Amino acid sequence: MEVSDRIEERDGIWRCGAWEETYPERLRCYEGMPGVLYTKGCLPQEEKKTVAIVGARACSPYGAHQAYTFAKVLAEHGVQIISGLARGIDGKAHQGALDGGGKTFAVLGCGVDICYPREHAQLESRILQTGGGVFSEFDLGTPPCAGNFPRRNRIISGLADLVLVVEAKAKSGSLITTSFALEQGKTVYAVPGRVGDALSEGCNRLISDGAGVAYSVEPLLEELKIPKGFPEDFREKNKIGLASQEEMVYSCLDLHPKNLEDIVREIPLSAREITGLLLKLELKGLIEEPVKNYYARTGG
Repeated sequence: MEVSDRIEERDGIWRCGAWEETYPERLRCYEGMPGVLYTKGCLPQEEKKTVAIVGARACSPYGAHQAYTFAKVLAEHGVQIISGLARGIDGKAHQGALDGGGKTFAVLGCGVDICYPREHAQLESRILQTGGGVFSEFDLGTPPCAGNFPRRNRIISGLADLVLVVEAKAKSGSLITTSFALEQGKTVYAVPGRVGDALSEGCNRLISDGAGVAYSVEPLLEELKIPKGFPEDFREKNKIGLASQEEMVYSCLDLHPKNLEDIVREIPLSAREITGLLLKLELKGLIEEPVKNYYARTGG
């Protein structure tokens, strides 16, 4: 067999077939996997734990924060993150993995010579510069047609040890990924959301049907058999660096806006002191005031 038949390179893009050693071993055991993958950068390392993080494109600040945080902490523990480079949850998952010092990989619903969405060009560049990769089963030049995205989800789940759904409506493409994952015998986790919130309906139903509850990163680390915790020097390097009173106020908040009166009742400081601390946190970009006298953490 000619080398050109085995691996084709063009503009940093290379092609591997299912008959080659470079083809992901994890995909070989499933039916209906692509015969060829077009790749920029690297494919995931077989021996490393891998988590797929998927969810809504039009996600909420809560969902964006959760996707970013889960991906960052998992990456800090050496876990590879796979997603689809889409807007919303996918993009936040890739960003979190990169900021956690890990490697992340994107499976596209178009040719790898096309960056979709275009605003993620810089994100794709970061993925490639840090040892990750972008790949697709579709020929070069294939546009991002709607029908391509559900199809690529079987690759996302096939490469993962487990799948985490962060936010999903009742009828969501993310649920197609979980269907593939369950058929492949993979574990599925979902981040719980508020009852009545449309973006949480899919996740809450998954949990009701038996999916793992991702109330924090610990259950995922336990599932992956990865010890919890960080080295001391890592903790020191990643402290937010807030003064104790600022930390007290910051810890009182979450992603859902909280009224100033409620904050004052919970913190043993004067209203004037708390208002000043809220202003400092807002100037640091750690919190926001979406409505007058209501405060929430920013979304990561």
